[in-house]
Amino acid sequence: MTQPQSVGVVTPQRLRFTEPLALRSGGRLDEYELVYETYGELNAARSNAVLVCHALSGSHHVAGHYADAPNNIGWWDNLVGPGKPLDTRKFFVIGVNNLGGCYGSTGPASVNPATGQPYGAEFPFVSVEDWVESQARLADALGIERFAAIVGGSLGGMQALSWTLLYPDRVGHAVVIAASPKLSAENIAFNEVARQAILTDPDFHGGNFYAHGVVPERGLKLARMVGHITYLSDDAMAEKFGRSLRHGKQVFSYDVEFEIESYLRYQGKKFAGYFDANTYLLTTKALDYFDPAFEHAGNLNAALAAAQADFLVVSFTTDWRFPPERSREIVSALMHNRRHVSYAEVECAAGHDSFLLDDAQYHGVLSAYFDRIEVR
Repeated sequence: MTQPQSVGVVTPQRLRFTEPLALRSGGRLDEYELVYETYGELNAARSNAVLVCHALSGSHHVAGHYADAPNNIGWWDNLVGPGKPLDTRKFFVIGVNNLGGCYGSTGPASVNPATGQPYGAEFPFVSVEDWVESQARLADALGIERFAAIVGGSLGGMQALSWTLLYPDRVGHAVVIAASPKLSAENIAFNEVARQAILTDPDFHGGNFYAHGVVPERGLKLARMVGHITYLSDDAMAEKFGRSLRHGKQVFSYDVEFEIESYLRYQGKKFAGYFDANTYLLTTKALDYFDPAFEHAGNLNAALAAAQADFLVVSFTTDWRFPPERSREIVSALMHNRRHVSYAEVECAAGHDSFLLDDAQYHGVLSAYFDRIEVR
């Protein structure tokens, strides 16, 4: 049996679009760029392409590493590559940084051609549907009329679902992992707390902090800390940190005492060092607004009637942010519409972040599903 391998050294690519993109918010981008990476080879029939959609803080860098940064490994490297569940010997895999992102695609930190200054607060709101539209234009430019599959976890799973509704004839299979048909009020609440941490940071300057040479670090740190709590399960936190005290005793201070405090502060500080505050705001609002059933009077069965793809839906038992019952809502609506749908509820203690991990049961499910996708 061949051992799984890395795709090795990869190189980001950039494509400029000059056809204006009308956005759901009423805004518009007259021109924009998308940064993307590809792994594997597109076959002669152009029938083996798989699009990987990223989550909130993800990017186009899905697998492999850069020549000048061997430790910068793609966020789903354990899933994509020769001999891995999404096998690049069979599939041509594409990762793209969403519009509004901060990894090279046009976003708030990009220069606005109309002003010669960073967009900042002037960058328009973007939606999941807008991302799908821009991804479809990228596919057109690459000569891909139909994807063998579109896959994503969390917010990426919502994009995969949206693809099947906006471009039903361009998707063979949709793999929707740790996702939801819409956010609960609790999830919107967590997002709002995180946004307020950024918006009220004195260094935010109404979104135009670039001109001041500062970063709203405090707000970003708090936003990430709040978000990170929701990504982990209580069991995972208990196993990893428990109530361990750094000094072995209570020192009665507001400095770091418990190991979980140290972990959250570390994650927050690291995140603030590389992620853009405006991108965080835009992306969480895109999450909040996603609701395919909204235009169907809340009827998810009616909303998913347009889908033609076959589906794999995966949830995790300890994911309390997007719990299994939310995935089962998607499955039920698809079955109502007589779609071919497979469902796996994976026992994994890691919570929402399980979709990023190398869990044997989870990867076994994905391998089995991708193996049965026919590519001609």
